Amino acid sequence: MQSKVKNLVAAGLLVAAGILLPIAFHTLKLGGPVFLPMHIPVLLGGFMLPKNLAALVGLLTPFLSFLITSMPSPPFVFAMMAELATYGIASSFLYRDLEWSIYPALFGAMVSGRITSIIATWLITAGILGMPFSLAKVMTTLFITGLPGILIQLILIPGLVKLVEGQRWLQKQSIGDAKRR
Repeated sequence: MQSKVKNLVAAGLLVAAGILLPIAFHTLKLGGPVFLPMHIPVLLGGFMLPKNLAALVGLLTPFLSFLITSMPSPPFVFAMMAELATYGIASSFLYRDLEWSIYPALFGAMVSGRITSIIATWLITAGILGMPFSLAKVMTTLFITGLPGILIQLILIPGLVKLVEGQRWLQKQSIGDAKRR
């Protein structure tokens, strides 16, 4: 029971961080599509939380951000919800279930999420809106425009995961010490 409560609290904090980080970036005139600040808490959630909660963090973060700030804009908020939910599920599955190391799990999640984003953007653009879909434009946005954000994720996420895991190890040690007394 205590673990479920901790996971729910962590999920809530990650959603809040995923809403607040983009606000901070936009306030400082740092573009969200360039630095991808919303992705960081969602990816971190995948490493920390079970798949279902990690997916929920990925779904709720862009949706609540849209309700609060009008960003990301409709209808592409739905593509971002799909992308970030995929980040959560994939990083949790690869790291926690398959026990891949941090970098392969992170890379796998990032590729999976971007593939999902391409498919979702195509469905929204061509399928729902009936507009021409430009794969080149979407790829440029995801891989070229977002390159600084990708680099930030590759540098920041592994360190944050190790920090969180180190804190859990310390907690277990202190609980063990307290039980021995």
